[in-house]
Parts: sequence; C-alpha cells; structure tokens
Amino acid sequence: MVVDEVSTSQHTKQTRETLEDYTLRFAPRSYRRWKPGVVASSALGGIAYLADFSIGAGIGLSYGTLNALVAILVAALIIFTTGLPLAYYGARYNIDLDLVTRGAGFGYYGSVLTSMIFGSFTFIFFATEGAIMAQGLKVGVGVPLWLGYLITTLIVVPLVIHGMKALSKLQVWTTPVWLLLMIGPLGYLVIADPGSVSDWLAFTGSEGGGAGLNAGSVMLGAGVALSLMAQIGEQVDYLRFMPPRTEENKRSWWMSVVLAGPGWVVFGALKQATGAFLAVYIMGLAGAAATEPVQQFMNVYGLFMPLAVAIPLAVVLVVISQVKINVTNAYSGSLAWTNSFTRITGHYPGRTVFVLFNLGVALALMEANMFAFLSSILSFYANCAIAWVVTVATDILVNKFVLKLSPREPEFRRGMLHAVNPVGVVSFLASAITSIAMYFGAFGTTLQPYSPIAAVAIAVVLTPVMAIATGGRYYLRRTDDGIDEPRFDSHGTPVDTTYTCHVCEQDFERPDMLACYAHDAVICSLCVTTDRTGQHLLPAQ
Repeated sequence: MVVDEVSTSQHTKQTRETLEDYTLRFAPRSYRRWKPGVVASSALGGIAYLADFSIGAGIGLSYGTLNALVAILVAALIIFTTGLPLAYYGARYNIDLDLVTRGAGFGYYGSVLTSMIFGSFTFIFFATEGAIMAQGLKVGVGVPLWLGYLITTLIVVPLVIHGMKALSKLQVWTTPVWLLLMIGPLGYLVIADPGSVSDWLAFTGSEGGGAGLNAGSVMLGAGVALSLMAQIGEQVDYLRFMPPRTEENKRSWWMSVVLAGPGWVVFGALKQATGAFLAVYIMGLAGAAATEPVQQFMNVYGLFMPLAVAIPLAVVLVVISQVKINVTNAYSGSLAWTNSFTRITGHYPGRTVFVLFNLGVALALMEANMFAFLSSILSFYANCAIAWVVTVATDILVNKFVLKLSPREPEFRRGMLHAVNPVGVVSFLASAITSIAMYFGAFGTTLQPYSPIAAVAIAVVLTPVMAIATGGRYYLRRTDDGIDEPRFDSHGTPVDTTYTCHVCEQDFERPDMLACYAHDAVICSLCVTTDRTGQHLLPAQ
C-alpha cells in the first residue's frame, strides 16, 4: 500500500526529530526545557554579526553622520514595530516564522515564496559575515581569501547539524568574551579622544548631502538598513523554543520575547552607528577599507596596545562574531529551504541536506566577491524582505485583532489551510514588485529613494483591504481537524497531550496532530506533508 511506503520512507527520518530540531512543525513542550532567559540569550547571540558595522559605515561615509543616524533610527522603528507581533506569535505558539506566515494570509503553498526569500537572506548574510571573517584571517595570519572563505564555511557545520542544544551552549558561553572585545576598546577611544565624536557628528559624507538633513539620503540609507528586517525570522527560530507563558514566569517571558525578538534591532542600530563612527575615525588610515570591521577594530586596538597584540585581538573578535552569527544563518537557512522543498516535492530529505546546500551557495557568493557590492544587493533585497514581514505583521495586528477576519490562533497544517490565500500573496507581490520597480527608477528619480517606504505603505494598506475584499474566506480550508480535544487550553497555551501517528508510529503533542481521512486514527503534520497521494487529507468544509 502507498501508506506503508510513506511509513517506511519517513519512519527513520522522523525518529531523529530532536536532531532535526522539529523542522516543519510545532516544537513540543517536552523538548522546550530552556528557561526564557536562556532562549533569549541564545537568540541575541545570533546578532553578534559585524555586518552592521559595514552597513553603518557605508551609510555614514556616503550620506554623512546626521543623515545616517536618522536613517538608522527610521529603519529601527519600522523593524521593531513589525517584529513584535511576529516574535510574540513564534514564542507563544512555538512555531517558526514560515509556519506563522502560512496562517497569516499566505496559505500552505503561498508561503513557499517567503520561505525562499528568507532562505536567500540567510545565505546572503552568511556570505557577508564569512567575507568579513576571511578578511580578518588574511590580515591577522595571512590566510588567502579563497581559503578563508572555505574555513569560515566549514567551521560551522558540526554545530549547525546538532541544532538548538549545541547552538544555545555556543551563544551563552561566547557572549561575555565578545562583549568585552567590542565594548572595551570603543569606550577607551571615546575617553582618550573626545574630539573624535564631534568630528564624526560634523561629517557630511561623500555624496553631496551637505550639512543639513536630506530626505532622499535618509531614505536611501534606511533602505540599506531595512534589508535586515528578515533577521526577525532568525530570532523566531530560537524563540519558538520558549517555555509556556505562566503567571509565575510571565514577566521574564515577555522581557525575553521583546528583548530577543524585535529588541535585536536596538543592538543592531547601535552597532550601525558605531560602524559609521569608526569608519570616519579611521578613513584617513584605512582609505576604502574603512568599511571593513577588522580594519576598524585593529586600528582602535592599536591606540593603546602594540600592533602585534592589536591584530590578533581584532582577529579573535571577528572570528567569534562570525561563528556566532553564521551558525544561526546556516541553521535558519536549513529550516527555510527544507520547508520549501518538502512542501513542493512531498519528500523530506532531512535538514542536514539543506545545511550543506545553504553553505554551498554562500561559499559561491563569497568566492564571487559579493562583499564589494554589498550595499547594492542589500538595497534591492530590502524591498522583498519588507514586503513579506510587513504583510505578515499587518495580518496579525489588523486582520486578526482588529478586523477579526484572520483566525486568532495560527494554523500551519496541510489540509487545514487553503493552498494559496490571496490576502497575503497579492499584498506581498504588489508591495515587492512596486517597490523594486521604484528602486530601479521606473517612477522617476525623485521617488527612487522612497522605495522602502513604499513597500511598507503598500503592504500595510493592501493586506486589510484584501482581507475585507475576500471576507476572510481563504484563511482556513477546515475549522475542525477531527480530534475532539482542543489544540489550546483556556489560556491560549498549546496543550501537551501526546498522540501516536499511525504512519510513522511516533508520539507528538496535540497541536501537531490531526485526524486521518483514510483511517480511523491520527496523523502528524509531517506525514501529511509528505503524503503525495493526498489520501490522508480531510475533505474541505
């Protein structure tokens, strides 16, 4: 029978769920043994990347300090506002951002679009961070760039394969060293040379922005910074392992969700501003290399210690930072690509396959010297990331809580959702296509800098308009999954009753299960996903 074939092909892979970190599905309470603070510190460890310094340096050198600071602030406010509902849903219902997206306006197959965008985000930033690490290895120990690219790619493989258990230990133990190496020298610089701050604040940039505030320059700078909006997806990949919110832990739970969810952008904005400061400070010494973090910190360390010590310390900072973020990039990328591939093909190859795929693409980008045209790539990519994140955030905030046309509790299981929901898909495509056309000058040079804001505005307006126009009909294919016990208790917390899937014969918690149409039994969400015949699916209501 086909059912037996599905069972045979999937049984072995599904017994490795703890190693696979519950790809494509709800993270069960039995696995989520970490306290809120541990999950938060692990999530924040993933923002140790140094690309912020390069991004801030590029914006500051181009448009001047005043325009750069306002651009960074504008981007941070947008990212924080849109990131909060996504972080809450991921932590509250223990699902990653792709699963949130499915039920927030995109549908079961519609969210493949956004999974691919997020997957692209992870290898773009892996390549960016890997290039920075290779630059550090070249400066510090003379490793050729091509070899440095290979080293930075291979070093993360064993950590990423072992998922959250290994990543949480890495992030917690390396954070104190990282903070000391980063904050200490910056504090010394400001104290030792206070005039450097006033010189930085007076810097007007290389692109004719002048001493005053220029709206076009602000928007162009904000567009680069907004490319980081998809970072919330990586934060949610950690936050989905939050424990249930209770009366006893609600303060620490909320603090962890806010700090490690949208709160990452506060740290990111500070790093971008610092990168702009350091670039102005060392541009006379480093020239075009002033945007490279290894050069920034090597020159700052050199102010108060011999160069023979400054260079190794700068290299250590770069290596720690890149390992901390690139394990997250590779991990989150593997989840995104596995999600897309399994839904499209009905075959679950395991997350490890896509760890290697993501790393291979990132390595190719590094060898192609992607770092040299980083700002152009990020400005273009920002429009897609903004369209996705703002559409989902608007669906949660407006369509779920204000209009009440979108189901309050998230749904991600095949058979329960329509294949495509026009609410999210149309809003996302309209926002992305229009803003990209604007970015390339289709609406004239005057409007060109405002493409990121256009992406935000279109998604915010069109998402509720589409929900009203469709009457919310395309969110759920079914409202009843065939199991009598509710998925959530009276407080809205996912229940932890376990059921045995009759296909893979493994036990999973209630939110991951639904009734099987072909048998008087229950089936897990992954087995439904990999059912190519569709015989397990409940009929539409």
